[in-house]
Amino acid sequence: MAFGPGSDAAFASQKSVLSESPRTKKCLLTEEETFYMNCRAAYLTIFKSSLENIISKDQLYLALQHAGRNPSQKTINKYWTPQTAKLNFDDFCIILRKEKPTSKVELLKSFKQLDVNDDGFILHTDLYKFLTKRGEKMTQEEVNAIINLADVNADGKFDYIKFYKLYMTTNEQCLKTTLEKLEVDSKLKRQQFGSHMEGSLERDPSPVPKSSPRIMRKNDQETFSSKGDIRSSLLSTTRKFKTSVFFTIAMSAYSNRNPKLIEPNLKDWQSVQSKGCFFLEEDGEIISHQYKMQIVQRSMVYLTIKPLNLSQVEGKLSPWLSIDTALYILKENENQANLQLICCTELRNREVFGWTGELEPGVYWLIPSTTGCRLRKEIKPTTKEAQLVYRDETGELSLTKEFRSTLSDIFEVIDLDGNGLLSLEEYNFFELRTSGEKCDEDAWAICRDNFDTKKNELTRQGFMDLNLMEVNDREGDPRDLWVTLHSMGYNKALELTEACPFVINISAEKCKPRIKAVHMEACSGQLEKAICKSVLSRGDAKVMDGYENIIVHTYNCDTWITSAIENKSDNKVIIHINNELSKNCVNNRGLNIFAVEVAPKSTMVCQHVMPLNERQEWVYYCVYSLIS
Repeated sequence: MAFGPGSDAAFASQKSVLSESPRTKKCLLTEEETFYMNCRAAYLTIFKSSLENIISKDQLYLALQHAGRNPSQKTINKYWTPQTAKLNFDDFCIILRKEKPTSKVELLKSFKQLDVNDDGFILHTDLYKFLTKRGEKMTQEEVNAIINLADVNADGKFDYIKFYKLYMTTNEQCLKTTLEKLEVDSKLKRQQFGSHMEGSLERDPSPVPKSSPRIMRKNDQETFSSKGDIRSSLLSTTRKFKTSVFFTIAMSAYSNRNPKLIEPNLKDWQSVQSKGCFFLEEDGEIISHQYKMQIVQRSMVYLTIKPLNLSQVEGKLSPWLSIDTALYILKENENQANLQLICCTELRNREVFGWTGELEPGVYWLIPSTTGCRLRKEIKPTTKEAQLVYRDETGELSLTKEFRSTLSDIFEVIDLDGNGLLSLEEYNFFELRTSGEKCDEDAWAICRDNFDTKKNELTRQGFMDLNLMEVNDREGDPRDLWVTLHSMGYNKALELTEACPFVINISAEKCKPRIKAVHMEACSGQLEKAICKSVLSRGDAKVMDGYENIIVHTYNCDTWITSAIENKSDNKVIIHINNELSKNCVNNRGLNIFAVEVAPKSTMVCQHVMPLNERQEWVYYCVYSLIS
């Protein structure tokens, strides 16, 4: 609101997802379009954009698995030769046309050939003989890694039915989630995929990358074409997982009667307050205000953060009030890049999270955080669109009562210091969020001349009139207003569903603390480092069996559980995560099964998990497996 003058079988299970979407209700996709849509979905489970290239055998292997294929090493070598440097999305589509998927029936049939008792299990002795003595042989270490997989082995037997379900479910869930993301993400819909554009499906495919010049024996060719060959299916499937560890944590239901956050006697303490907001981006990333706090004297300090209580529809739950909030406190030493983690507001009393302790004099960064378990993109589109403007009896444009109420709430959110007025600095946080531009001093002077202000700050009425002016400038067209509302987290029904406003309170015993909002940035970077440091220092650590450089850390802070993966090796690793056996749980990834890539010599936050229903017990059971 800137101022201005005036018929691929592998994907058959996904067709129902496509047919139910708003887009396909209007226009049913052809078989060719469905194929490309599913190619996109598979590609985007591995890459952020289909304009990225496949640059390694590992990436090609993983992408083909997410596309429902079950490639052997020979199949991979067929398309990734010593001369291959990269493959693009078009090459990937061509490979999928040539490599027909292994069906569920074929995969299960392959396993059953080793099931001597026909009971759903393969004896470890039989599995070992088969994998080390025949066909594409595996090493003893690789077979031991399979036998040690926590959730598919017991009593000297390999549960191939559970393993087969795990493998198939992984691909289906990843595809389903990405297909849904394609439907709701307008940026991805408009994106060009390789040289293939929507509506241009007739292009002549370019040749597949040439295979290695070696002479193939007849037996090799038969192995490529034999979809029912047990060696190819079983080896490529089992080699997906090298080793695994698991965590089990049983949690009781949350009780408001026993709060862990106890407020000290604040009678003679000095207090300050600031507001802010978590905003959910189109790609699911969360951004928020970040703050600097100054403590001039060594003092006991009490900090809290909680969702901001805005106006609510009577009898209707306000979604943002159930969103978890936290505040990481980091001390600034010589420079901004050198920040020392001090603490996190983990103690809880109802919706309030807080911390009490002594702080040295100095400058501190306050970085708000939410797990993202409950602040999620709306999948179901809003059917009813609220009316924002109307013409009164005289023909003049006016704002509806519902829209004025929403604007009043927005004013509360962007009035960071809570004084009932908007400073230029506060207004510019709003401008950057909604238009991407700042309001300069000259434009602010125009604002003072035309709208109600006090002490050089915009009043609530002035903010209302500013929006009304925009309506009149556009002759009642509400499209720009909707851009603002969506940026602030509101849906078409004027419900705040994709943002969570919060309020921070700070009290100090011996001095008056100062707080100032300085940035509005993604909840990553320093926050990611702070969370990882917190989890590594206090969490339960388990080393991947046989891979001492790969460590999974899990920290339970009663309200949520956070896991981080530490990769001390010189190579990137891919970790497969399975939460299927957890009960009454929700995680920030939105998937029970997914995979993450961890860069060499790095640590990353893997997932946050919370109870779906806090009034019931919840069980966290997660298996982390290293993918080859």
